[in-house]
Parts: sequence; structure tokens; C-alpha cells
Amino acid sequence: MFQRLLIANRGEVAVRIARAARELGIAPIGVASEGDLGASWLAAMDEVVCLGPAAAKESYLDPERVVQAALQTRASAVHPGWGFLAENARFAALVEQHGLTFVGPKPGAMALMGLKTPAKRAMKAAGLPVIPGSDGPLDSLDRALACAKEIGFPVIVKADAGGGGRGMRKCANETELVQAWNAASAEARAAFGNGAIYLERYLERGRHIEVQVLADAYGHALHFFERECSVQRKHQKLIEESPSPVLSQREREELGAKAAKAAAAIGYRSAGTMEFFRAPSGEIYFMEMNTRLQVEHPVTELVTGVDLAQWMLKVAANERLTLAQSDVKLSGHAIEARINAEDPHADFRPSPGTLARFVIPTDRGPGRVRIDTHVREGDRIPPYYDSLIAKVIAWGATRAEAIETLERALAAAHIEGVATTIPVSLAVLRSPEFRRGEYDTSAVPGFPPRG
Repeated sequence: MFQRLLIANRGEVAVRIARAARELGIAPIGVASEGDLGASWLAAMDEVVCLGPAAAKESYLDPERVVQAALQTRASAVHPGWGFLAENARFAALVEQHGLTFVGPKPGAMALMGLKTPAKRAMKAAGLPVIPGSDGPLDSLDRALACAKEIGFPVIVKADAGGGGRGMRKCANETELVQAWNAASAEARAAFGNGAIYLERYLERGRHIEVQVLADAYGHALHFFERECSVQRKHQKLIEESPSPVLSQREREELGAKAAKAAAAIGYRSAGTMEFFRAPSGEIYFMEMNTRLQVEHPVTELVTGVDLAQWMLKVAANERLTLAQSDVKLSGHAIEARINAEDPHADFRPSPGTLARFVIPTDRGPGRVRIDTHVREGDRIPPYYDSLIAKVIAWGATRAEAIETLERALAAAHIEGVATTIPVSLAVLRSPEFRRGEYDTSAVPGFPPRG
């Protein structure tokens, strides 16, 4: 096991990885931009290196600066967290070229899964069903129109190099596809430096289900069941839960086994997430793989009792997985609400500012509550980065108990100084559709409120 770990990220991500590192006897080394200097979350680190200006592209997104920080602090490994450089194969290769351990998959596997169409081909070859669409990026509008005619409208245009809704356009007919073509490519190029786009059939009113996998360097791959992430706004997840209320036990075991087998087939090493779309008819299609630990990993940790952040570090240190698939059991139900400093009544506009008050109780429900955060009262929420300020995760013996526990914790929260998305989470948790488990990606259940 390495002794010093540079965490190439900020905020809640960095605090979570630092905690896992300390529990394994590893010294966490932090990085910060000038915009984050003085932030309370840096106290979680043994040392901190300033990377540069507040702008992410001049600090957290600069691979050379991050690697230099690792070298000058004598770190032997670099953990990218999630976001920023976490899925950048060039960065992973640069880390390894300097004799450091990259805590994540090998650059080749990351590059393969980082582009959506090669990833789909690889997963199809590994036995996973994929959504009908183009065989690869499309180099002309004429080819896109021909593909759309073959698979049938509506279709969705997607960026080959990214996700998160950027470069994505739904097209109901040829006219809309013509209008979306150049705009989608330009947005993808601006966001990812790659304007390549491809087409898929647009499947409506489905469920977004993802499977957590973990594989070591010796060909041993496991799944840790699934998470349901269908409560989304503009392709950004708001609420996540595990297990999914829509899958039977047989379906989840079969889907998990297929995902683990596919990870092993591409020589994957580390934690990762296979994302699937479940159509209303019940068919499940592979969409993409995130080659990192996900924001929502705590719900999996609560229902399996496995510390995924620690195992990611162990695997990077070439330790073998000591778990068998039969050792991974589901216990109860967990639900996570992301709390963002955004104003849901002003089209979710970011709400930077100073936290005059920050209290989230953990003792208000029949289950138990975990809070992953990097902020405290008096902290300044800067305008430069992602607006996530906390994740509140509730566990219960049943889904109803988990919902009740999370609702009570959020209802009793007192956050002042910035607007937050708590009203949206409460609306979802209180909605009849969510409570019945009858929701999909087409709308946020309970929000905006009717009447």
C-alpha cells in the first residue's frame, strides 16, 4: 500500500477520499485553486498545494500542474475523485509515465469506455444489449438523416466524448435533426474538445439504472447490485436509491452478473459504473460506462456494507479482491438526495454565497442518516465550481422507512445564506408517484408542485 496519496479534486470529493485514505493509513495530500485557499475542507489534508488561479482550466483541469504537485509532495499515487480529470485517459497515462500510481482503471480501458460508440461496441461484444443507433460517430448530416430513417424517430443526438446532457438533443423529426446537428456538435466540441456525435433511438418514459462494479488486476470482477437514478433534471441526477423498486431479485442478479462479466472482458481494473436504460416494456439496454467512483456511491455502501472508496485504493495498490460475489448481500434500502446551492424557483440558477447556517439533523427518522459534505457554517460557496454542497443518504430496513427518514432529515434542515435544492427533494419524497416507485426519467415527480 502506498503511503502518500495526492487527491486531484476538491470539496466533498476530496474529503471523502481523504477519509478512506486515512482509514488505510495513507496520508492524504490536497490541491486547491486560489479560489479555494482558506476553505475549511482543506483541513482534511496533511498538506495542500496551490495549483493556480480559480478558473478550473488553469488549476484542477491542468494535468501537468497536478502531476507536478504529486511529485513535489512525494506522493506515490494520485486519486482523481469524480469530475475534473477523473475520466481523462491522457491524465492517467501522464501519472503513470512519471512513475506514480493512478487510482483508477488503466488508460487503455478508460480511453475505450470514454468514447461512447467504441464502448457500445465493446459491451455488445461482451454480451450486453445496446440501444439501437449508429455504429459510430456520424461525419455528415446526410448520414445522420439516413440513420434516423433506419432506426425511426424520435432520435437523440449525443456527444461521443462526454455526457451530463451536453451535446445532447432530442429530435422528433427530420426538421429538428437538421436544426440540432451543428448546435450539438459545437456544444460537444466546447465541452469536451471533441465534436463527434452519434445517434440513438430515443426511448421515452424509461428508467435510468446503473450497476456498480469493482474489478482487481487479476481478472476478478464483482457487482454490488444496482442504483436507480431516474429522478433527473436536464440529465442531472437529483435523487438516487438502491435497490431499484422496479427490478425483481432475478433481474438484478442477472443484470449485475452481466455487468461484472463485461468489466472483466475488457480487462477493467478499479471501481466503475455500467449505466443502463430500462424501457417501459422491460428491456434493458447498456448506455455507457463511467470509469470512476460515482457521486452516488454511498447508497451502495449503505445497502452492502462495503466501503467502495477503500477498495478502490486497495485495488490500485494491486491487492486482490478478497470478496466473492456470494459475499455481497443487499440489506435494506438507501436513498440519497443531492443538496446543491441552486435556486429551484429561479430555474436552478447557482446560488453562491456564505453559509450563515448549516444544520442537517441525523436523528429524525426510524432509519439512520449519513451526511457527506465538505462545508460548515461560515463557509463561502464559490461561484467557480459544481454547486454540490452535501449529500444526505438515508438507510432503512424498508424503502418506506428510508423515504421517511430522509424526508424528516431534510424537513428539519436549516441552511441559510444560499438557496438550495432541498425543496425539490422534499417534493419528490412526498409525491405519490415516488412513494409507489412509479416514476421515470421524463419528469421530476412532485416538482414543480401542481396548482
